[in-house]
Amino acid sequence: MALKPNSADGRTRSWVQIFIVFGLCCFFYILGAWQRSGFGKGDSIALEITKHGADCNIIPSLNFETHHAGEVGNVGESEKIKSFQPCPPRYVDYTPCQDQKRAMTFPRDNMIYRERHCPREEEKLHCLVPAPKGYVTPFPWPKSRDYVPYANAPYKALTVEKAIQNWIQYEGNVFRFPGGGTQFPQGADKYIDQLSAVIPITNGTVRTALDTGCGVASWGAYLWSRNVLTMSFAPRDSHEAQVQFALERGVPAVIGVLGTIKMPYPSRAFDMAHCSRCLIPWGANDGMYLKEVDRVLRPGGYWVLSGPPINWRNNYKAWQRPKEELEEEQQKIEDVAKLLCWEKKHEKGEIAIWQKKVNDESCRGRGDDSQAKFCKAEEANDVWYKKMDVCVTPYPDVSSSSEVAGGELKPFPERLFAVPPRIASGSVPGVSVEIFEEDNNIWKKHVNAYKKINRLIDSGRYRNILDMNAGLGGFAAALNSPKLWVMNVMPTIAEKDTLGVIFERGLIGIYHDWCEAFSTYPRTYDLIHAHGLFSLYKDKCNLEDILLEMDRILRPEGAVIFRDEVDVLIKVKKITAGMRWDTKMVDHEDGPLVPEKVLVAVKQYWTVGGNTTSAQ
Repeated sequence: MALKPNSADGRTRSWVQIFIVFGLCCFFYILGAWQRSGFGKGDSIALEITKHGADCNIIPSLNFETHHAGEVGNVGESEKIKSFQPCPPRYVDYTPCQDQKRAMTFPRDNMIYRERHCPREEEKLHCLVPAPKGYVTPFPWPKSRDYVPYANAPYKALTVEKAIQNWIQYEGNVFRFPGGGTQFPQGADKYIDQLSAVIPITNGTVRTALDTGCGVASWGAYLWSRNVLTMSFAPRDSHEAQVQFALERGVPAVIGVLGTIKMPYPSRAFDMAHCSRCLIPWGANDGMYLKEVDRVLRPGGYWVLSGPPINWRNNYKAWQRPKEELEEEQQKIEDVAKLLCWEKKHEKGEIAIWQKKVNDESCRGRGDDSQAKFCKAEEANDVWYKKMDVCVTPYPDVSSSSEVAGGELKPFPERLFAVPPRIASGSVPGVSVEIFEEDNNIWKKHVNAYKKINRLIDSGRYRNILDMNAGLGGFAAALNSPKLWVMNVMPTIAEKDTLGVIFERGLIGIYHDWCEAFSTYPRTYDLIHAHGLFSLYKDKCNLEDILLEMDRILRPEGAVIFRDEVDVLIKVKKITAGMRWDTKMVDHEDGPLVPEKVLVAVKQYWTVGGNTTSAQ
């Protein structure tokens, strides 16, 4: 027979259980408050940084390095921090993969010597590239478009060489950029007005542009006011510092050349491509360079050529070239353009404009042309260190003669958050419309958190911004502002290639492997964003090398935002402790229990032969 339960005993046990639960709640509440106070395990480091670190507009109430153990206990005061020394002054403008001395050891045929040639592992520098003496923060945009401090890029050669072409003038302690160019000495604005009579530049149809052989990038600088975002490139050659001047002006640019390697951009990326007396032999090598432009030009996009050989009949004497040679050169261009299914829309003066067909329905006959060798469609975006070919990149398939191959884009700015055609069509494996939209929401939240951490974002202080692992471009889209631009980098080892999606949003970017140096000059970015980058490159190459490269391309008093797993960020923080950076760790905006954290850094101001100054 079962015994009847004792009700008094049950009530006693219930009260005991309630008391234990209440006690545990109080204990963990007090423990959490103690940790939040800044004196939890591992917070001695955060305390020291908070005491001595830079005031980079961090909200004081945020918690730094709290609520995790990670490996922080291994980074105590007893462990010696590796201190990186300044490089010798001769490296002040060092570009590792476009080093002039190394370049001269390569063949000059097809500009091979101007392509990327990176140092071997044993040749890499393990020091901090200094700023030149007298370096100052660039002027804010739009003043920076017209003026660059002389101390930041002290090279006067172009002021003499291009004096009559209005490229650049030296005035006291600044360079002035009147907006002229070899083909537009009266100014880029008037030149762009001429193009606008043929190309729909002002209505958002044309958003992304490519300027080949850009000089000091005045074309791209003046397109900005018309809401056109231009990727400019030029080699590091006898025109000393042309790309450096472009970036000091606040104009997107990289060091690059049309040689033997494909351009580091995806297929169907740009609405417009441009060459203004860029000296590229467009008809040479069976039209290989024009075919490469065709690869990156969007269906319906425009190609502009101004200067030789256009209007050769009237200019051959001034150009001091035989008219037969110029006539043959233009005919080669016309023949290749026809093979590519481009329609000539305009030729007047020294300007010619072609438009790429929206699909290949109207040029089926070129399949019978013996010169029309077609590339493999699956190789259209396989570009990193891949040789150019003389083949034609095929259009994506269409179901009607009016359909835009690859999908029609909305005008900008609507296209920024519209579903990109590559996602809508399922061309990016694993990325659905829902994932794209959720990614946008996540990055809007992240960027709002960043703006609370660093109130200088979108103030005009940070003009040139680099996203080292851009994903779907959500960071750049959420940050979109007339005060800034973002260079979206697609790591070549990324699981998904989404750079084409980024361009379809009206943004710009580039493929790159961060185990190598970036194709830019030192001190060209104001703000660098690295989301998941060090987790991605773990065991792929030396994280120290990546951080030293970030230091090379970051301006003095520029900022870095790392977003990664906490254990990764602790390793990063340890290395940066010897790099003259001030750092602070911040919890994820969703709270301290999220393992992903944010590490904010500010590069200290120091120059050749000068003292280090923390940002105050």
